[in-house]
Amino acid sequence: MKPALIIIDMQQAFYKGKTAKLMDAATDYINYILPLFRRKKLPVIWVQDMDKDDGVVPGNKGFDLIKGLKPAIGEKKVTKQYGNSFNKTDLEATLRHAGVDMVILAGYCAEYCVLSTYRGALDRDLTPIMLRGALASNRQKNIDFVLAISDIISCNALRRFLSGL
Repeated sequence: MKPALIIIDMQQAFYKGKTAKLMDAATDYINYILPLFRRKKLPVIWVQDMDKDDGVVPGNKGFDLIKGLKPAIGEKKVTKQYGNSFNKTDLEATLRHAGVDMVILAGYCAEYCVLSTYRGALDRDLTPIMLRGALASNRQKNIDFVLAISDIISCNALRRFLSGL
């Protein structure tokens, strides 16, 4: 299996209130895993939501990733307009071209965009796995729900899996 890490919607537009605290916690886990993918030269894909009605568009601060998350040069960026990151984007083609058959998912909003992307991956015969600790929402109970209905992996288990590749 060849995995890719997909980080969804960790953007400044959503970084407020209770959500900010949960996004900060998710960022810690994402930043723990990022170097492992980069060392193995495995794909890391950054998905950003665009909503013209809310002014969340490239060039506006709300579109930018939150502080603490920085894509490396050459890492793929995908802009989406729907909850499912596969819908009307080149995400699937990017993964297929790289030979990816497993996607490790992290980001915001656990019960909406991340879960929609998880379901989209299943529909494309990919193996989606949620990264425990790396999901954010406006409520912890929503994250708990998503983890309860999804396949999940811990950072330590993922580290061990990646070391065998």
